[in-house]
Amino acid sequence: MTALFQPFKLKDLTLRNRIAIPPMCQYSATDGVVNDWHRVHYPALARGGAGLLIVEATAVSPEGRITPGCLGLWNDTQAAALAPIAASIKAAGAVPGIQIGHAGRKASANRPWEGDDHIAADDARGWETLSPSATAFGAHLPKLPREMTVDDIARVRADFVAAAKRARAAGFEWLELHFAHGYLGQCFFSVHANQRSDAYGGSFENRSRFLIETVRAVRAVWPENLPLTVRFGVIEYDGRDEETLAESIELARSFKREGLDFLNVSVGFSTLKARVPWGPAFLAPVAERVRREAGLPVAAAWGIDNPVIADACVRDGQLDLVMVGRAHLANPHWPMHAARALGVERPTWVLPAPYAHWLERYAGA
Repeated sequence: MTALFQPFKLKDLTLRNRIAIPPMCQYSATDGVVNDWHRVHYPALARGGAGLLIVEATAVSPEGRITPGCLGLWNDTQAAALAPIAASIKAAGAVPGIQIGHAGRKASANRPWEGDDHIAADDARGWETLSPSATAFGAHLPKLPREMTVDDIARVRADFVAAAKRARAAGFEWLELHFAHGYLGQCFFSVHANQRSDAYGGSFENRSRFLIETVRAVRAVWPENLPLTVRFGVIEYDGRDEETLAESIELARSFKREGLDFLNVSVGFSTLKARVPWGPAFLAPVAERVRREAGLPVAAAWGIDNPVIADACVRDGQLDLVMVGRAHLANPHWPMHAARALGVERPTWVLPAPYAHWLERYAGA
């Protein structure tokens, strides 16, 4: 069997293969609540055969949404609406995961196809944004955030804990904390965004404090037998990559000591100075270093939609899981495509019978 189609066990969960669908925002909720779009979208992806499906970035508080169309888990109504989604993913054979986060200074934005910029100050749809420091991201996101007080920090940490409890009550079995992509967790760690002079800014230890405290607090309420994971931007591609990566690995070791089980490796995206070297699986060598030096299993996304490349990343020990996102939107049955490309015999097991019958029997039609 190819490496890509080997099962992966973590805590009490066993994924049927090494293919994971990462969080991909749909920007289609109302007041943070799922609707018919999500109720069709997620089961359709799960039926395609991936081992893990992580529901899109879900805000822990109203001001933590990226856009007004983002999902939320700050109340029980939202959690109750998400429960059938988790059940449908599991019924389709995938492990149901969810990513919870806070968008920080990148919040209060228009949906990507409506501008992907900050909502205008005179638009009632917008809201005040928060960040470790009163520094704007810039460019299309120029809104100046309010610098968080220590009380704000404690409240947001408690919001993560409350959202984690609701995620478990809704039936999710894999929890991912969003500490990447220039959102709040990343901003605390980033020297570009964090200009504080108190216990939450300045030194590596202080810039790590909010992230470590949040992992610790969530671990205390998330079941020990289920994976607690983080998506973290370990590198910025801003000219100080070695320093950032070394600090990120040290922080990953701290996460592990606090009970973290898995790291989804990504880019920081917290500065406009970044020059990301886009290319096939460009993060795989970075993730392999994190895996080796931090002692955590890892995943990565970005440019891993070629089955041969995906299989090599797992076989060569760079990644434990491959995050295949947009390719699944283009083809929800990407695992079947990968199986065929890799010569896996009769890959019908990755499909429900009504689809497998037609797609296998008439494969050449």
